[in-house]
Amino acid sequence: MSPSQPLLSPDSSAVSMQHQWLPFTPNREFKDDPRLFGSARDQYFYDLDGRPVLDAGSGLFTTPAGHCRREIADAVHAQLLELDFTPSFLRAHPKSFELSNRLVELLPAGMDKLFFVSSGSEAVDTAMKICLAYQRARGATGRSMFVSRERAYHGVNFGGVALSGMVNNRRAYGNVVHGVVHMRDTWMEENRFQVGQPQHGRERADDLLRLIQLHGAENIAACFVEPIAGSTGVLVPPPGYLERLREICTAHGILLVFDEVICGFGRTGRPFAAQSFGVTPDLITMAKALTNGAIPMAAVAVGRHVHDTIVDTAPDGAIEFFHGYTWSAHPVSCAAALAALDIYRDEKLFERAHAMSGYFLEQVATLRELPVVTDIRGYGMIAGVDIQSDGVPGRRGHLLQKQLFDAGVHLKTTGDCAILSPQFIFEREHIDKTVDIVRSTLASFEA
Repeated sequence: MSPSQPLLSPDSSAVSMQHQWLPFTPNREFKDDPRLFGSARDQYFYDLDGRPVLDAGSGLFTTPAGHCRREIADAVHAQLLELDFTPSFLRAHPKSFELSNRLVELLPAGMDKLFFVSSGSEAVDTAMKICLAYQRARGATGRSMFVSRERAYHGVNFGGVALSGMVNNRRAYGNVVHGVVHMRDTWMEENRFQVGQPQHGRERADDLLRLIQLHGAENIAACFVEPIAGSTGVLVPPPGYLERLREICTAHGILLVFDEVICGFGRTGRPFAAQSFGVTPDLITMAKALTNGAIPMAAVAVGRHVHDTIVDTAPDGAIEFFHGYTWSAHPVSCAAALAALDIYRDEKLFERAHAMSGYFLEQVATLRELPVVTDIRGYGMIAGVDIQSDGVPGRRGHLLQKQLFDAGVHLKTTGDCAILSPQFIFEREHIDKTVDIVRSTLASFEA
């Protein structure tokens, strides 16, 4: 599509493109050669000409139940006509409590308190504050440090950027918030081309012990990890790795936080990756698929022991946790989330994801035959395919996602890694089509 076309262009009087500043986008390049969606339905986006683009990225890990679900649209419409907004400061509405109850049914036992926010980035920063509040409430006022990992992504607010371990996310803003140290990530050369949990790397969990020995456990509030590091390219934990982190955190009074903004709501075949890997953290952040991507919403699930320590030690009549957002537990977002949870339950989409994952990973693994492919990793319904750099990190990956769009597939790339995270309503034919298009597109890249 040329930017001079009248539907949407930098200079058109119909709809101008010159005023919006797009996130995570080379804006000048995009406006010279824009790629636009005009509509969506089920497994597909459609461009402005009505050409279908298979959504192999579930939007942005957001939309596993497929696009434009009537059930969610109807719930949002009804809610807007009944109660369009209420503050959550000193007020509430019934659907927020209903949603809390529904989420507790999905969460690991004991994680039964929910704090609602509007994005994954807000959820991470909120979780950081909860960790600090907990440590102070129990008298451990010196615990103000956080441990995260290299190649981690925890959103774009200042706290999450400090936790993040991807250089381009940290380069400009990562040092504004101090007191964050990083463990190694779990990628290892000897684990290349292993799908499922890789064989090697459990011992890297002991990096946490090394940091405790360096900084003192009495100074560390919490350890944040993505069970599967998603946005960096799908780094799956080896067996025993998360278990060892849990063991070390428990022994040293450090809270363990799972960032499940990507992993949550069935991506690993269970409601949360905590259940897939059999490890219960103290807090879980969630977002994206909470509303099937229809309305912005996120939440922090908090273990009862953490919540009760904060609330029970506060004076009577005092605000126990001095934090919140205008849009916390927005009634329309709650309505959308409840409708999405109904779809996941009634259509057994988490179970469907679990059943489909074997075939999905088998098909993605066939891409290793391509000379340009340097590694493949995956678990459940998410996989990462690394391609050989052309000497400028990320340039080939950026070109790949544009060429895939033109060929009829949408997915996310990070650097030189293609991340496939298909919708749970995909049939085998959609997986086959996705892999075939990825294969034919990659075949044009020189190794």
